[in-house]
Amino acid sequence: MSILEVIDLWKSFGGMIAVKGVSFSVRKGELLGIIGPNGAGKTTLYNLITGFYRPDRGRILLYGEDITGVPPHKLARKGLVRTFQLVRPFLGMTVLENVLVPIYARFGMLGGNRNEIIKEAREKLKIVGLLNKEELLAEVLSHGEKKKLEIARALAINPDILLLDEPVGGLTPKEIDEIVDLIREVHKSGITVIIIEHNMRAIMNLCRRILVLNFGEILAEGTPEEIKSNPKVIEAYLGEKYAVGSG
Repeated sequence: MSILEVIDLWKSFGGMIAVKGVSFSVRKGELLGIIGPNGAGKTTLYNLITGFYRPDRGRILLYGEDITGVPPHKLARKGLVRTFQLVRPFLGMTVLENVLVPIYARFGMLGGNRNEIIKEAREKLKIVGLLNKEELLAEVLSHGEKKKLEIARALAINPDILLLDEPVGGLTPKEIDEIVDLIREVHKSGITVIIIEHNMRAIMNLCRRILVLNFGEILAEGTPEEIKSNPKVIEAYLGEKYAVGSG
């Protein structure tokens, strides 16, 4: 069953085509990877799917419902949630307060039982391994911990489908392994996951199906083994960089 369908999406900026006729579907419970060189249109595609941009042409369906151009806050209520490549926690708030914000937004400031809401926030922090940091200000967290907090805040919205934008970007090898394990656990919980990532080791270990974007178009689609051996993908993106095991 498809949870998300992208149908012939196009988006231009000042005459430059960023997304060009992209179509694909995502099965419920899938963990899909999207890769491609810088400027390939990956983040623009995310912005279209999550309502930050309206496409020039094409449609986006969530559970068969046309959500094209629906604003992000309404899509979040429908279970479609994303993270961002550049994490932006509320630095002057504690780690716990950062997770409380989206939960209160879900319930409404006057809705829900406060004790139950705090309990839920702590459960999300436990999932990402930050429960012991709940009283700290977000500004003192390491970059890797802020990435985890970003995921915790997304989980606090209770998504059906989670779009991750470079969740291991800029992390140490140890932090990458921790985030990869976390994404696996999130996926095992029943959440459909789409991930944009440049770290090939992470994407190849996580995903059974990968889309490759290049110049706004889908260049290839397949299993990790098919993608690694695809001459077009090697030429356009992987090449020597992947051959030497670099992220």
